[in-house]
Amino acid sequence: MKVLIAEDDFASRKFMLRFFEKYGECDVTVDGKEAVEAYKMAIECGEPYDLICLDIMMPEMDGHQALKTIRKIEEESGIAEDERVKIVMTTALSETRHVTKAFENGCTAYAGKPINQDKLEAMLKKFKLIEE
Repeated sequence: MKVLIAEDDFASRKFMLRFFEKYGECDVTVDGKEAVEAYKMAIECGEPYDLICLDIMMPEMDGHQALKTIRKIEEESGIAEDERVKIVMTTALSETRHVTKAFENGCTAYAGKPINQDKLEAMLKKFKLIEE
């Protein structure tokens, strides 16, 4: 599994990196703009990400903007819906409008902070990114 973590908070970034390193290769970015660039580079190299974790509140470009941009790139590139990258929005914001907006923009799942490792692992199994 290849994972991209887009997170501006050091502690959250470190936690997520430790969690996902058990399952595969991880790249880390500190804002949405870098995440979109990393996504484009991975596609161009023929090594797309299986999973992207996007924090909603980030500098430069927030998670919502990054999500919309990635989904637009997939659409323009003709990537079939079942082959699109799984995107999990991560945030401390639990307001319904953020959750609704994330799903409207095409996220696969939503995880509130602090991240629950068991729920995250169950999510990976549900997406068939790791074995049962």
